[in-house]
Parts: sequence; C-alpha cells; structure tokens
Amino acid sequence: MMINKGDKIPEVKLVKATAEGPQQISSSEYFAGKKVALFSVPGAFTPTCSAKHLPGYVEKAADLKAKGVDEIACTAVNDAFVMGAWNDAAGSEDVTMLADGNGEFAQAVGLTMDGSGFGLGQRGQRFSMIVNDGVVEELNVEAPGDFKVSAAEYMLDQL
Repeated sequence: MMINKGDKIPEVKLVKATAEGPQQISSSEYFAGKKVALFSVPGAFTPTCSAKHLPGYVEKAADLKAKGVDEIACTAVNDAFVMGAWNDAAGSEDVTMLADGNGEFAQAVGLTMDGSGFGLGQRGQRFSMIVNDGVVEELNVEAPGDFKVSAAEYMLDQL
C-alpha cells in the first residue's frame, strides 16, 4: 500500500553515506524534528537521475532551505558506497545520500518498480516528498518514464 499525505514514515533502517563511511540510521531517527525534502531515484549514475534529478536539488538547495527545509535527502536502491561516490561526482554537501540497498524503504512506502527490463531489478520509483517531523506533508509520484513532479522546482512551488 502506497504511503499518503498525512502518514508517518515507516520504521526501516537506511544507511547514510558520509565522509567517514556508511552509517546506519533508523528512518524515525533521521526524520525526527526537522523538515526534509526527500527525493527518490531509480538509481545513482543513471541518465535522468544524473542529468536532471540530483543536479536540480543541488542547484535549488539554498532556495529550498530559504523556504524552511532543514535537510535535503536523496534515496535509491543502491549501497552507501555507490551513493557516496555519486554525491562526490555530481552532488554536494547540501544533499544527504540515504542508501536503501535492499529496497526496504521503497517497499515500506509502497513505491517500488520493476526495472528488470533494464537490468536493474526491483528499485524505488521516482518520487519526492516533504516530510515534517516524520509525517508526509507532500507526496509527488512520477508516472513511468516522466520527470516533472519530483523535480526540485516543483517542490519549491509546494513550500
């Protein structure tokens, strides 16, 4: 069942990619007491994700924070090493990478996709959400193949 506006983020383990290496963190701990602009991509280093999705949040980070966002986070069904390398290559310190290596977060929020046709296996869908103190305030799920409602510019209009 897909998560909805007003729902609490389910309790799962994520792995935060940091300069010191991977750090396991619970979703309840991560989202507690702050407003987070979260976006999900099907995979690090994939075409749309690298050319548009991550760069948009890097470019609009100051604007998002000026509108009350405390933290910007990206999640994907990739391991923390891949997420860290992607942030080093194309991201910024303004974006926290949250690895969902086993897809448990994507499954828990009901936003998985089958990328087997592209050799990707089970992944998280492309989406974004505004999470305030663990509760979903906005949820934007892309139609297959689209990149519109999960973009940073779209989220700015929601704040």
